[in-house]
Amino acid sequence: MDVVQREITGFQQDELGDWVADLACLHAQHVRHCPPFAPRPWVETESGRHEHLGSTLDCPLCDRFELPEGLTVVRTAGPFDESTLPGGLRRNHRVATGTWGLLRVMSGSAQITMQTEPAVALHLGAGDRHPIPPGVPHAVAIESGTIEVNFLVRTDRDQMR
Repeated sequence: MDVVQREITGFQQDELGDWVADLACLHAQHVRHCPPFAPRPWVETESGRHEHLGSTLDCPLCDRFELPEGLTVVRTAGPFDESTLPGGLRRNHRVATGTWGLLRVMSGSAQITMQTEPAVALHLGAGDRHPIPPGVPHAVAIESGTIEVNFLVRTDRDQMR
């Protein structure tokens, strides 16, 4: 399986002084210089970190569809049933950068397909929820019942890590 690549948007230090990259997906990832396994001498200087802003790192948390910590629901779309589900949700579309979706099946059942590598198709039942990472093409189908989609963002930038 290919790991999702995410852009580095900033850096901060953890409580032990190790450097952590803030990623566009709102996850954070340690970026230690540990040769020969992780040769990253650039992380040890301010100029090196600055030069790596905008470069990408693998984000296995996005690959596992794990919601970042500290997100807040800012909007909810729905509820929708099979007759009111907008066409835009039925075909491949993406959640914006810096925003996560959370598909919630309120009753009945639905399917979500994610255009990852390899593609993922999940059947969800009443009470099930599934995170939708930013920028990943996906489509939703309602088999019966109702769904809604929560949109989550980080509202406090200091909670990045």
